[in-house]
Amino acid sequence: MSFALIDAKRAEVAIETACAALNVSVSGFYAWRKRPASRRQTDDMILLAHIRGAVAELVGIS
Repeated sequence: MSFALIDAKRAEVAIETACAALNVSVSGFYAWRKRPASRRQTDDMILLAHIRGAVAELVGIS
């Protein structure tokens, strides 16, 4: 979760500063960015897309 926060705020805060504040390594952050999504993350993204589609149908936003 720390790496995702750093990635979201990298336009506002230097990566090195954010990593130091969250007590994680800069090299770990860059390794995280290069790593492909895990099977669980991929499954979660697919499920979320289905849920959003179903909700959109229910409220007529399609």
